[in-house]
Amino acid sequence: VQLQASGGGLVQAGGSLRLSCATSGSGFSFWTLGWYRQAPGKQRELVAGISGSSFTNYADSVKGRFTITRDNAKKTVYLQMNSLKPEDTAVYYCNARRPWESDVLWGQGTLVTVSS
Repeated sequence: VQLQASGGGLVQAGGSLRLSCATSGSGFSFWTLGWYRQAPGKQRELVAGISGSSFTNYADSVKGRFTITRDNAKKTVYLQMNSLKPEDTAVYYCNARRPWESDVLWGQGTLVTVSS
């Protein structure tokens, strides 16, 4: 089972981007999904998460600017990023946890660059 992330790019500060992460795996509606990011020289950090019941959580640094959603029919999780700041520049990774599996799935990463 693979996760395929897309939607990164170069955007000016204050702009918006929407990241997508799609899969072909089964039981998607039960998966807990997340978006992480890793900036140069920094550790990977959780940006946003969404449970199978669509409960969401966000890093303090993105609250009010980013929104995570899921479309179970399309087996896709999204991260809508608004009011982007240069400090949001990072490689963004999607992540999935399946309740019946011990491993964690990761997408390949998509680069988001925010210019000032």
